[in-house]
Amino acid sequence: MPCSSAADLVLTDRREHVLIVTINRPECRNAVDAATAGQLEQAMDLLDDDDDLFAGVVTGAGGTFSAGADLKAAARGEKAVTPRRGGFGVFRRPPRKPLIAAVEGFAVGGGFELCLSCDLIVAAADARFGLPEVRHNGVAAGGGLFRLPKRLPYHLAVELALTGAFRDAEFFHRWGVVNRVVPAGASLDAAVELAESLQANGPTAVMASKEIIFRSSSWATEEEAWEAQQPIAARALDSEDRREGLAAFAEKREPRWVGR
Repeated sequence: MPCSSAADLVLTDRREHVLIVTINRPECRNAVDAATAGQLEQAMDLLDDDDDLFAGVVTGAGGTFSAGADLKAAARGEKAVTPRRGGFGVFRRPPRKPLIAAVEGFAVGGGFELCLSCDLIVAAADARFGLPEVRHNGVAAGGGLFRLPKRLPYHLAVELALTGAFRDAEFFHRWGVVNRVVPAGASLDAAVELAESLQANGPTAVMASKEIIFRSSSWATEEEAWEAQQPIAARALDSEDRREGLAAFAEKREPRWVGR
């Protein structure tokens, strides 16, 4: 069956303050082509731009997260890259707000790199992850080759990259890459529950904390880090949410966050 080229390649759904983003090409295991990458970027923009959204969850339709790039589209010279956010509309510039991967089935190649672009990963026990690009004389150039060695011991990361082997969710949970392992079919609900748990905290502070962590790998020294984090933290410390957090503490009540 050919891969879909319909308008609804990526579905978005709101569960209160959480945006669920679903790659909707199950007939080709949610492989991503240029059009799908464009719609993923639009979903990330929606998450960032809507003050009522505090976090996002990305998943795949039909029991598979994503088989990576659409190789048939790639063979035609098509690139699943957007100008602003890069590969899959996410890799180079993920959203400012927390993004959680909810993984069922396979997350391989660019699908795994999409997980590595997220802040948290919830995976079904039977999920499988890997970077098989070398099998097709390809290179995992969507961030996997520099992000994975920061999250796994060097020799394990190199083995996965050079052999193209797949590993299960428990392997990556044991090494701290996956945050939660849940029964098959339960990853989306568990990821939404995790996203909802973040909402007890001030959303502008959560965004600032994520941004500092995201950018910290490019800061060469602690001296640079001290300076570079200040304007990012200031956006939270000067926000309506900060004033509300202090008022709620003083008045012994739950805060009413507005996301700005």
